[in-house]
Amino acid sequence: MKALHMVAFLLVVVGALNWLLVGLFSFDLVAYLFNGGLDWIATVVYVLVGLSGLVLLFTHKKDCKMCS
Repeated sequence: MKALHMVAFLLVVVGALNWLLVGLFSFDLVAYLFNGGLDWIATVVYVLVGLSGLVLLFTHKKDCKMCS
């Protein structure tokens, strides 16, 4: 379960940083990195980030030492 938590956390951080770039500079880093025929990979990344957010939403309190 710790590995799932760490992967979910990493993907949520990637998603948050991407949204920061979109908000400040209208620059989508994920789309930029996987542009040129690899748009499906960007879609996979977006789905994984969303699923990671759901995992953390439902498991955060149990896994977080600050929330216990």
